Amino acid sequence: MSVYTPVGRAELAAWLEPLGCGELLEHAGIAAGIQNSNYFVTTDRGRYVLTVFETIAPASLDFYLALQSHLAQRGIPAPQPLADPAGRRWRPLAGKPAALLTCLPGASLETVAPAHCRAVGELLARLHLAAADLPAALPNPCGAAWRQATGSALMHRLPADDRALLADELAFQSAQDFAALPGGVIHADLFRDNVLWDAGGRLSGVLDFYFAGVDAWLFDLAVAAGDWCADEAGLAALVDGYAAIRPPEAAERQAWPALRRAAALRFWLSRLQARHEPRAGEVVTVKDPAHFRALLERFRLAPAAWPR
Repeated sequence: MSVYTPVGRAELAAWLEPLGCGELLEHAGIAAGIQNSNYFVTTDRGRYVLTVFETIAPASLDFYLALQSHLAQRGIPAPQPLADPAGRRWRPLAGKPAALLTCLPGASLETVAPAHCRAVGELLARLHLAAADLPAALPNPCGAAWRQATGSALMHRLPADDRALLADELAFQSAQDFAALPGGVIHADLFRDNVLWDAGGRLSGVLDFYFAGVDAWLFDLAVAAGDWCADEAGLAALVDGYAAIRPPEAAERQAWPALRRAAALRFWLSRLQARHEPRAGEVVTVKDPAHFRALLERFRLAPAAWPR
């Protein structure tokens, strides 16, 4: 959550008025993530999160906000978008679409234990099942087609060893058929900084649904594993937590090694893209691609079988 678009106090106060959320006291930019501009907004009635959407098309934005509302109503601790009297969850602000969402309690964790990983696995399975009946769901915006197109576009910017690795992995992934696996709406970005925990150590919130879309459910688990699981104990806990709510089918378990490679590739590519095609902004976070390159190489050399 970076800040690309500055928002003035007067224009924000006028924009907030139809939402009935109180008088604006202050707003401050949030320096994390890489996609949208985000602010904490404090009024005399509480604290909220304002998101100004930099590149998301209105049709996609309608889906993302409807998804969060849908999940919140089904017991998933997702932010709830506020709507104006006309039912609009987003309106223009500073020349771009913007939405105000509830600010969930808790904080993200940098260091995690297997118990946290299990809770995340359980949450992910519950999220998949809760979103299964959401109408008009959109495909994963960073799915297989995006990975092929983005990898091809970045190829000429990379050194020779990276080009060779990327070309070979794209060829491998093009032969996979994840569409045949059980799936539905996935979060697609469930990293540690997108999960909140309360003071008692309980999972209290899941954030940043702006990469969500329809894909193989187990691809989502592979994405989470790439950030949450530093060792086999953490991975086993994540997988056990997920399987306790939604046991994966045999075909999913068989596809797990290729899914882990696909997840590592997806985030290697997005971080390469952010590095080589940066966007201007007041506060911009650019993350190192090296971690996911190393993870991809590891899974290629030693395929990660489904944990027993």
